[in-house]
Amino acid sequence: MYIQIPTDMDEVQMRQLQLKQQGETWSEDQIIHQAVLDTFQAYLDQIEDGHYDTATWQDEALIVTDINGDQTATVQPQGDTFIADFRKDADQTSADLEQAAIKASGAR
Repeated sequence: MYIQIPTDMDEVQMRQLQLKQQGETWSEDQIIHQAVLDTFQAYLDQIEDGHYDTATWQDEALIVTDINGDQTATVQPQGDTFIADFRKDADQTSADLEQAAIKASGAR
């Protein structure tokens, strides 16, 4: 089983092993950080029926920019960081990211 975007800590560890087999060394936090971004972007793309907005990191927030490069939304973690949120409850973090993507899309 190949893990593209980890959805829980077990999958984070599996992803870490996969990357190690490919000669890459990623910490759990790095994998979670990427997983949060990828999960949010996937929700955004799904809601908008395509890739119209792009999410990027700015410190501990996700910044959403539209196709014109204008910032349209900022998504903050529920706790101190998205990594801490994911470690505490990955399912809830995913649900929070989905709701944030719905809001960020502006029902476009």
